[in-house]
Formats: sequence, structure tokens, C-alpha cells
Amino acid sequence: MSKLWESDQYKHQSDAKKKMESFTVGKDYILDQVLVPYDLDASAVHAHALMKAGIITDDEYQKLAVSLEEIRELWKGSNFEIRVQDEDMHTVIENHLIQKLGNLGKKIHTGRSRNDQVLTALRLYEKDKLAGNLQLLHQTADTLLDFADQHRDLPMPGFTHTRKAMLSSVGLWAGGYVEMMIMQLKASSGIHSLVDRSPLGTAAGFGTTFPIDREFEAQQLGFGSPIICSTTAQLSRGWVELQIIQYIQGITSILNRFASDIITFTGEAYSFFAMDPDICTGSSIMPQKKNPDLAELLRARNAEIAGDAATLQMLVSNLGSGYHRDLQLTKEPVIRTLENCEQMLEATILIVKNITPLPKNLQKACSAEIFAAESANKLVKEKGISFREAYLYMKENPDIVVAEEWETLKSQYTQLGSPGNPGLEVLREQLNGGRS
Repeated sequence: MSKLWESDQYKHQSDAKKKMESFTVGKDYILDQVLVPYDLDASAVHAHALMKAGIITDDEYQKLAVSLEEIRELWKGSNFEIRVQDEDMHTVIENHLIQKLGNLGKKIHTGRSRNDQVLTALRLYEKDKLAGNLQLLHQTADTLLDFADQHRDLPMPGFTHTRKAMLSSVGLWAGGYVEMMIMQLKASSGIHSLVDRSPLGTAAGFGTTFPIDREFEAQQLGFGSPIICSTTAQLSRGWVELQIIQYIQGITSILNRFASDIITFTGEAYSFFAMDPDICTGSSIMPQKKNPDLAELLRARNAEIAGDAATLQMLVSNLGSGYHRDLQLTKEPVIRTLENCEQMLEATILIVKNITPLPKNLQKACSAEIFAAESANKLVKEKGISFREAYLYMKENPDIVVAEEWETLKSQYTQLGSPGNPGLEVLREQLNGGRS
């Protein structure tokens, strides 16, 4: 089986060539496995476009379509092997077509390059995985919103600088994370618009003299439009992937902060929530340990995604127009990031479903000092003095501050977004597609 660019004079496998091949192929023969079905989709549509352009007959198109589906079945059954010496999925697919269909298999590459071929498969994969991640993000927000609603009336200290600050509630604490997720969901339209442009038909980045209907190809593949300038295709490679990763890190940074709270608030020092033992790990030496590894690894995966963003930032920073082999390495970070995010969201849902608030501990933690600001507010309301005077009075007389009963207080918190009115109904409306 030969590579797509290889002629007979290159087929001698010297030691130098083997080493060169190993270095230049890198991980593509592994990474391409996840892209195979998307490359098959693009190849089938390209074959259809070749028929429309009169380059192949209807019968030839049908034979190519059937053979591409046969390859898909091989892939589904884990029987589609891509080896280092094959270089990439494109080689294996085309060689399979040639073995099956002879010279007809060689026609599939008419009017396209591996440049637009891999980028099309990658963008189809990105669209698919982004949609899946966003669906999971919606599910995570919905699960956490249910948790917030179920426990909305449990008081909880609010913190600044990791010190007790003012009265909060479980509903308000969880609702804040839900709103962040909703904000990120609503920001997804921008990143979707970057991915929703078809590179197919741009060939090596300069178009082709074959009359390929690029609008037809884009429509058939479910893209909103084709990339207009063929040169944009390679300019966008890596640039779009960087912005996908940065958008995804916007999601995972929310999960990172949530995880840090879970680690803190389920620990012995706070004990605001109990974590089900089924989602904890133990120690090889300390029998009593119930470790929050899920939450800790959420933070670690977020750091890994930040590293992938940094990799792409540097990788594309000094490239001119056109294709450069450097761009091969833009594939792995975006694949790893999208798969990481999916797993992180699933882990977050698992955590939310397996933590339980501890009401007595939460109530006890709402000690007198968190009512200092509210005591100053009362002086303003009852004595008619300025807040600054009331503030100074409470600062100089901290001992007069007493803890207040939640049942008495919650009816006083009528302001939207306060402990007694966390606005969960508004969040539910936004999450379900209502007002923004």
C-alpha cells in the first residue's frame, strides 16, 4: 500500500527514511481513528460533487458510496487499521477503494488535497463534539439547578478571601455556578460560527479548475456555508482550534472552581456536604480516608486544557499563509480538549448527584460574625444614620453582633439574587431557552 504522495522511486525503506517517517507521522495514525467516520462522510459528499461536475458517472458514484460504507462498517467493528507506514487515514481509505474498485478508487481524490480533506474531517468532528459538550453542559446546569432548588432554604456562610463574609444559602451558592454555565452556553454561538464553514473543495488552499460545487458540498455536510477564500482554509487551521480550546476552557474553569469548593466544603474542616463513598477513593495505608479524587482530577484536567491552549497559541503564532507541516500538530490538542471536557462534565454531574448537604453543620457555621454587615444595615433602617456611621459603630462593637435565625431572615431577603430569593426560577427560564 503506497502513500498518496509516493511514487516508485520513494518506496525503498532505508533506515533514514524509516526514522523520518516515524517522526513526521507522529501520532496521526492513532488520532485519525476518531476522525475516520467524518472523513468517510466528506469523501461520500465529494464523490457526489464529482458526479455533479461530470467527472465520474452516476454508476461510479454509487460504487464509491457503497465501498465507503463498507469501510465504515469495518471501522465500527474495530477492523480498520491505520499503521505508521500508512501515514494517515486518507491513505488507508483510498488504498482500500483502489483494492476494491481499481482505477475508480483513484478518482476519489480528484479536485481535493489532503489539506482540505483532513480539515473537513476535523471541522465535522469539532461540530459534533461541540454539540455533545454543550448538551452535557446543559445537563450539568440542569442537574445543579435541581440541587439548588431542592436545598434553596438551607443557610450557608458566604466567603471572601476564604474567610466567612456574609450570609448565603445552598441555593445561592449552587445557583451562581448554574448561571455561569448558562452564560457559557449562550456564548456558544460565536464559536459555532467559526466551525460552521466547510473547507471542502479548497484543495491545497488555492482552489481547483475542476467545477466542484462547494456550496453543494457544504450543504450536504451540514455546514452553514463554505469557506469563501480557499486561502482562508489553512489560515484558519489552528486559529479556529485555539479558539475552540479557549471556549472549552471557559467551561472547565467553572468546573475547576466548583471542584475546589467541593473539596473544601466536604472536608472535615467544614463538613457542609457529605460525599457518597461510592465516588470517593481510599488510601493504601490509612483506612479512614475518603478522598475527593474526582474533584481533584477536575482541577487537573482543567490545567491540561490550559496547557493545550498554550501549545496552540505558540504553534500558530509565527506561521505565514498557506500550509505548513506544523499544522499537523494542531489536531491532538483539540481532540484531547473536547474529549476531556466531555469526561469532566460527566464527572461533575456524578458529583452533584452524590453530595448531600448537612443542615446542622451549615446552620452552626452561620456564626455571629457573618451578620455584622446586616447589623449595620439595621442601624441605618432603624436609627436613620448613614451606613458609614453604622459600619464604624459595628466595627468598634463586634461583640453586640448575634447570629440570627434563618427562618426569620429569609423573608427579609427579597432582593433578586439574595439568600432568600436566589432567582432560581429565572435561571430555569434562561436555561430552557427563555429570556436572556
